[in-house]
Order: sequence, then structure tokens, then C-alpha cells
Amino acid sequence: MTKNKKLALVAVAVISAVIIADQAMKLWVKTHFYLGEDLEIFSWFHLRFIQNNGMAFGIELGSKLFLTLFRIVLVGFLVWYIFKLVKSAKVPAGYMASIALVTAGAFGNIVDCVFYGEIFTNPLPYALAEFVPWGEGYGGIFHGYVVDMLYFPLFSFEWPDFIPLVGGKTFSFFDPVFNIADAAITTGMAIIILFYNKYLNFSTDKNEKAA
Repeated sequence: MTKNKKLALVAVAVISAVIIADQAMKLWVKTHFYLGEDLEIFSWFHLRFIQNNGMAFGIELGSKLFLTLFRIVLVGFLVWYIFKLVKSAKVPAGYMASIALVTAGAFGNIVDCVFYGEIFTNPLPYALAEFVPWGEGYGGIFHGYVVDMLYFPLFSFEWPDFIPLVGGKTFSFFDPVFNIADAAITTGMAIIILFYNKYLNFSTDKNEKAA
């Protein structure tokens, strides 16, 4: 197998696996949990159904439409970048897998934003969301909520009373609720920064001319 084909296979496999797993989990939670429902699997791991308007881990940044369009542009750029990496065959498979993780994660949350508002109801607790014909959902295209469910309250403690500002308050780690797409983005970026940061300035055009 040529290096080009190997890189292409890595990209397709990673992107397909992440998108399928992410959407399968979201659809299951969306249709089997009421909003805010919490299922304790272990003391340190829960499934908690929430929705958010923002980016990874519920961060809010700008308008909903801006965020959705930004994701689409980002995924378009990443797909173009993956094609360039495959064509040049100058990077290791690990770097390609990391880029594919970020691409798949961004795309997974685009699906929620673009489609979920059109095809789902969004009832109050304790009713469950249902599929509806296109256009009869809770929001227009580009305005769907991102579904989150992975919650890891690894540990918590109460601050001593003598500590200013936080004394007597409970600290919990890790509070954000996220999804598989968020995890893919974070994992991909962490691997790139820790192990493949030298490839961030990689120029396929430059390497093609030198070859």
C-alpha cells in the first residue's frame, strides 16, 4: 500500500468512526433521556443530557449563526488540508489521524446545529424529544442545539472556611458536560501540540516542489 493510500485510509477510518459514534450516542440520548436527566454509571462517570448553543464544553462565543458558519468554514478548510496531506504523503499517520479527529469532531457538532432544530421537538422535562417532519422542529436550519451527555465528576471537596472568596464552597472537578465530538477535537489538538507540533508549519506546496 502506498503512503498516499495509507494516509487516505487513516483519515477516512477516523472520520467515519468518530461521526458514527458521535451521532449514534446523540440520537440515543436525545430520544431516550429527558432534558436534564442524569444517569449515574459510576460515581465518577454520568450520562447527563444537556443542550448548548455554543462551542465545545458549552462555551459561548458570538451568535449561533456565526458559530455554525464558522464550523462549516473550518471543516471545509480541514478537508482541503487533508487532501493536500494525502497528495504530498509527507506526514506520519499519527498526524493525519489527529487532524482527522479535529475534522470529525467539528463536523459532528455541525450536524446538530444544522439538522436537529429542523427534525426534533424540544419538550420540557419530563417529556422526550421526538422526530418530526422537516421544518416542524423547534428551530430553523443552522439554529439547532448541540447535544452533550458525557459528565465526569472525578472528585469534589469543600474549601476551608478561612479561604477568602471560596471558603465554604464546594469545588467539583470536572464539571463541563461534553460529547464524543468535543472529545475528538480536544484529543486531536492535544496530540498535535504534544507530539506533532513541528508539522503545524508544514507546507505541502513547498515539499512538492522539493521532491
